[in-house]
Amino acid sequence: MENNKNFKAGFVALIGRPNVGKSTIMNNILGTKLSIVSPKPQTTRMRILGVKHDKDAQIIFLDTPGVQKGKDLLTKVVMESAVGSMEEADILVMIIEADKGWTKEDELLLENYIKKLQKPTILVINKIDKMKDKRLLLPLIEESAKKYNFVEIIPMSAIKGENLDRFVQVIKKYLPESPPLFPEDQITDLPLRFYIAEIIREKIFQNTKQELPYSAAVEVESIEEGQKNKNLLIINAVIYVEKENHKGIIIGKKGQMLKKIGQQARQELEDLLGKKVHLNLWVKVRPRWKEDIRLLKMLGYQYVS
Repeated sequence: MENNKNFKAGFVALIGRPNVGKSTIMNNILGTKLSIVSPKPQTTRMRILGVKHDKDAQIIFLDTPGVQKGKDLLTKVVMESAVGSMEEADILVMIIEADKGWTKEDELLLENYIKKLQKPTILVINKIDKMKDKRLLLPLIEESAKKYNFVEIIPMSAIKGENLDRFVQVIKKYLPESPPLFPEDQITDLPLRFYIAEIIREKIFQNTKQELPYSAAVEVESIEEGQKNKNLLIINAVIYVEKENHKGIIIGKKGQMLKKIGQQARQELEDLLGKKVHLNLWVKVRPRWKEDIRLLKMLGYQYVS
């Protein structure tokens, strides 16, 4: 592969409002789950890197946190992560939702970030499967073309896999010529602890629905091989919440909710890691943890100064 003189490689930042489908696009292109997916906004809090290997190119996706407002330290760190990814990228991919069209937040993202960076930018109009009237798609494409000089505009349904292959081919056109930047067997730079924590966090969101605001964080304290069974991983993790009643929601009646979260996370981890997993979970109240610099660093958040 490295002898191919026409080989291309580069960084592609997926950017957009929370919940426009950035993580679904990357996960489905890679064929594996790197970013957690939730119907709630603000699921992705850090830049997630995923590498797509092809015979003629290596696409390094940066799944960025949704551009969001907020005054706490966590939101500041999340936004710095998103902006850092945009600055690092060779190509920007802006994503909007077909059923919602251009929102005020989309317009601000275009004005405040994309136009200032002046990098090749592809517009993806995602969730075309949700459009009640498909005849509205062409006017939306025409409206989008007037807003900015996007190098390509691609309608897509990431969840149904529609136009994903075309999207990959379009990206390749704009990648710089370069040898591979990652080994062929590497698809992410995520440390294992972060990956495990994200899966546990996903199960919390999926099971607590609207009851729990976005105030849960997960720290994996230790990962150890079983002493007698090398095919066993013993994982100890702490779930931090801001309030006592949030702790009660996660633990549930007679501990049933925490048990359910643990079982689902364990099953997914066993499938992903190919090993038996013994998962111990604790819930601790840490008021205002989003403002705790030491804890944010322990949780692996970048851009914490």
